[in-house]
Amino acid sequence: MTAVYFDLDGTLTDPKPGITRSIQYALTRLDLAAPPEDELTWCIGPPLRASLMKLLGTDDLADRALLLYRERFADIGLFENDVYPGIEDTLSAFAGSGRRLFVATSKPGVYAKRIVEHFNLARHFETVFGSELDGTRVHKDELLAYAIDVARTDPAQSIMIGDRSHDIVGAKKNGMNAIGVTYGYGSPEELIDAGASHICATPRAILGHFNGPNG
Repeated sequence: MTAVYFDLDGTLTDPKPGITRSIQYALTRLDLAAPPEDELTWCIGPPLRASLMKLLGTDDLADRALLLYRERFADIGLFENDVYPGIEDTLSAFAGSGRRLFVATSKPGVYAKRIVEHFNLARHFETVFGSELDGTRVHKDELLAYAIDVARTDPAQSIMIGDRSHDIVGAKKNGMNAIGVTYGYGSPEELIDAGASHICATPRAILGHFNGPNG
């Protein structure tokens, strides 16, 4: 594999406080009951508007909640976040191998780039690919198709690493292999059912799948 695409939320960093608190903020501003943080972790990873739609039930409320979410997230929530232990060493090892590294996240690129830079991860990546604020490329298959075209990488020699099913499905639709990680917010069953070729419980474990004859 010559190119490695990493998801951001639940794969490189743990964004739970920032995402869940910003959802709580949006619901409170709409005079709605806000579930506890632990009951909102299912919203981490998939496109946010779709999650808000599931929570609220109507397009109007989902759109209003998304704007309110961004009101808090843009200044506060995006930094309520932590790099997973072992990520720095894993990225350094990949970079030392000569592989091209990218971030591919459904999160809007304007936020993703700030997060990657804030946590001093930008030096490891050629490009941070994210969605647009208007929802363009929010689906992982569309995002990866765009990233492959812009970066000029060969899908057959590229791999996606992520913690949720949409990471795996998006990769498979683009002819890429995919590794699922379980230290984020997806279950092993979710990732296996989506078609992940390997399941890794730690960032360091990812490296083991690149050291064989086909790595």
